Amino acid sequence: MAAVFPSAYYGASAYHGPPELTPARAFTSWTVDLPVLIVVLLAAGLYLAGMRRARGSGQTWPAGRAIAFCAGGLGAVVAATMSFIGVYQGTLFYVRSVQTILLLLVAPLFLTLGRPLSLAVATLPDLGPRLEAGVRSSVARILTFPAITTMAVILVPFLLYFSPWYAASLHNDLLREVTYLALLAPGFVFFWTLLRLDPVPRAYPYLVALWVSGAEVVGDAILGLAVIVDQHLIAGAYYHALARPWGPSLSTDQVLGGGVLWILGDIVGLPFLAVQLIQMIREDEAGAMAIDAELDAAETAQPRSAQPGNALPAPAAGPAETLAEPGAARGEHAGGSQPWWESDPRFADRFRSAGDP
Repeated sequence: MAAVFPSAYYGASAYHGPPELTPARAFTSWTVDLPVLIVVLLAAGLYLAGMRRARGSGQTWPAGRAIAFCAGGLGAVVAATMSFIGVYQGTLFYVRSVQTILLLLVAPLFLTLGRPLSLAVATLPDLGPRLEAGVRSSVARILTFPAITTMAVILVPFLLYFSPWYAASLHNDLLREVTYLALLAPGFVFFWTLLRLDPVPRAYPYLVALWVSGAEVVGDAILGLAVIVDQHLIAGAYYHALARPWGPSLSTDQVLGGGVLWILGDIVGLPFLAVQLIQMIREDEAGAMAIDAELDAAETAQPRSAQPGNALPAPAAGPAETLAEPGAARGEHAGGSQPWWESDPRFADRFRSAGDP
């Protein structure tokens, strides 16, 4: 619930909102959103209890995960709803835009880094298997298909700003709380399925995650530009009735808000895009190392006589024997064996000839 200041603060003005936002008030203005506070304290308590239980059973659970979940994720929720952002989110359009990015992208990212699903599976012997089964279900696979999760992250803020939803959430406290959840949920699913730190319905290649992350960055830019160029005030009737006597004009406020959606969204999205690229490179390097290890093991297992330098001299080949053996044109070795990359299931399809079955 946002702080309310009496109209006497501004004399005869009809304005009933908080005083002018200054750098000092940005640090000292706080409010209490009771439903959010209860959920945050409950989530933090359950997470820390699970972490303690995991460590008590001998499992390793780094403190960094708890810091990411509690301080990063839940802290971002508190900042978005109860700091000066929560106080001024119903007064300044651009402050509401900051709140949107915090709830849609920043808080879900840090919540995902805390690996809450893995913690639940590790510490809840009764619920854990059922949770894993639900994650692996076909319904979960459909709902977390990359195109669906990306569209959700992009479309939810579009619907918020370009439908009556935005103005209604400014008038109705319950709808405002539902809006917070509607922003957090698609953001969490988006990062959960792409980072793959917790059990996921399906582990898509990092190249897919790279394209999806790029689409999300573009979506933030399109949303911000759409708000900037919109000639009509979003929730104009509400802001006119508010009659704020300080700060930027209503049109300038909306332009600033569009810039926040664009720039701040990209500030969050671009580093995540870089992380995806790094993860893809590391996955390729790990795959190459695994293949090298398999080849070394196969070479070690060969009989000594079959190793290079130990083979017995072969008799001179006759004229008929100099003809190419069947399959030589496809790169097969003598005796019908194939190069390792043609028999490896990870690469076989790439080297299969057009006429092969």
